[in-house]
Amino acid sequence: QLHFVESGGGLVQPGGSLRLSCTASGFNIVYYAIGWFRQAPGKEREGVSGIGFTDDITNYADSVKGRFSISRDNAKNTVYLQMNSLKVEGAGVYLCAASYDGDAWNVPEGYDYWGQGTQVTGST
Repeated sequence: QLHFVESGGGLVQPGGSLRLSCTASGFNIVYYAIGWFRQAPGKEREGVSGIGFTDDITNYADSVKGRFSISRDNAKNTVYLQMNSLKVEGAGVYLCAASYDGDAWNVPEGYDYWGQGTQVTGST
């Protein structure tokens, strides 16, 4: 079965940091563009960041530019999302997904495989 396993979520205070990991199972990520999405209660799934087939192609939502960094380690079949200076509005379930076409990084319908997500909860 082809899927992702995400990890690294947790409780974080405003201004804190987390590093999310997304490891593929059953397929090799070297052939895919990878995206991170956030799903907050009552809101649509939104694209947070995406990385292309090579490390030099990265994209970020305006709300996270300068604070988040996406990277991939093809040897470990894993993609990472380093999140710094976290804000309360950044809470939600973070999911990673793989796209064989690699088009429109922030459009969920363009992705082929998804993980179950990891929860990021803001602490006040």
